[in-house]
Amino acid sequence: MNDLIDRLAAALGPGGVLTESADIAPFGTDWRGLYANSPRAVLRPRDADGVAASVRLCAEAGVAIVPQGGNTSLVAGAVPSRPGAEFVLSLARLNRVRAIDRAGLSMIAEAGVTLLRAQEEAAEAGALLPLSINSEGSAQLGGVLSTNAGGNNTLRFGNARDLILGLEVVLPDGTLWNGLRLLRKDNTGYALKHLFAGAEGTLGIITAAALKLYRAPRERQTCLCALPGIDAVLDLFARLRDEDESALYAFEYISGPAMALNARHMPDFRLPFAEPAAHYVLAELATTRRAASLRETLESVLAGALEHGTIADAAIAESETQRRDFWAIREHIAESQKREGTSVKNDVSVPIASVPDLLDRTRAMLTARYPGARMAAFGHIGDGNIHLNVIQPEGEEPGAFDGRAEDLMEDVNAIVAGLGGSFSAEHGVGMIKRPAFAHWRAAAERDAMRRIKDALDPRGIMNPGKLF
Repeated sequence: MNDLIDRLAAALGPGGVLTESADIAPFGTDWRGLYANSPRAVLRPRDADGVAASVRLCAEAGVAIVPQGGNTSLVAGAVPSRPGAEFVLSLARLNRVRAIDRAGLSMIAEAGVTLLRAQEEAAEAGALLPLSINSEGSAQLGGVLSTNAGGNNTLRFGNARDLILGLEVVLPDGTLWNGLRLLRKDNTGYALKHLFAGAEGTLGIITAAALKLYRAPRERQTCLCALPGIDAVLDLFARLRDEDESALYAFEYISGPAMALNARHMPDFRLPFAEPAAHYVLAELATTRRAASLRETLESVLAGALEHGTIADAAIAESETQRRDFWAIREHIAESQKREGTSVKNDVSVPIASVPDLLDRTRAMLTARYPGARMAAFGHIGDGNIHLNVIQPEGEEPGAFDGRAEDLMEDVNAIVAGLGGSFSAEHGVGMIKRPAFAHWRAAAERDAMRRIKDALDPRGIMNPGKLF
């Protein structure tokens, strides 16, 4: 192992390999703090060739590699599965935006570029990179794409996979595959780019990506609404979608308990309503059309919803600052829940019409089987993805609730399965959801996935302990 580290240090140059305990410890702990498996070393290549050299040397020695971007995974997909036995390969120094094509609406950026920076550089070029997630300030493109992240604009633009034109990937033997094509049409055999999106680093390491951009909106209108019931939430969604589906960029749901945690833990929290509500919606309309008059459209829809009793109150952002304040409420929910104590996170999806049943059945199950547990649901209701998180009862020891997490997830998953849903809508599988994975895919599907894994990574060195 020491000889391998010496060879890696020679290949990667100064600062390319970290081995001191204090330096490598942060790379072994996941965002939720559920795992603390310190790596044997941390590799920090500067470019794709450095990644290829690192993988080639590790493959020859049979040493496992864990690719890591911003380490924002909520399923422990980017940290070692065993302490002291695996190398973390950080993509942080691959941080160049290589090109932006305004005419072709595309961008080529390296894996270590944060999603927020990619958005900003696209905006500077007069374009839009529509992928948006709460952790975009620290999440890096390589991880975002390898987990096929969803986010706030999936309703309009799809998941990360839908934005990929091409990829540059280091394969498990150290081969560097350059598939950075900018073509919108390329029907020539297997679309390998889709193989690596969602594979969670188990088939190779994404080092750069060619991404679709869109024209920047000329107008945005954002509103925060208070609603009396979950059926009213779906009614408001239908009203906005039916009025102008192409303009509906986001439709985010926040339950009353989730909003209450924000009020408790979010600095400078301000809700623009006189009274709290049982449910809330944050909706955003945007368009590239000239003189589209979205403000009038939104006001008309909200007025009709108010008259019908669909909403109890609503506030439309009067400035970009207020728009950001509204989005800050949505984006702070995960942090507020983390500060409240231990929570069991269920990132599930069901058909949109089944969302009320999902919430009702889960609430009843918790009352019967986990007295005092608090359901703080929120999510992307426009695509049926609900973060159905359950927080420990007040006063209960966190360790005691942790011990019931697996049973609780199984109980939630049973409800989701009965509604024809998925146990992981956008977070992936990682280590946390690996036990469920085996039960949610038919034997033929699991076997096909395993054959792909064995064909590309026969020694099993790429992100071991994830998915399988």
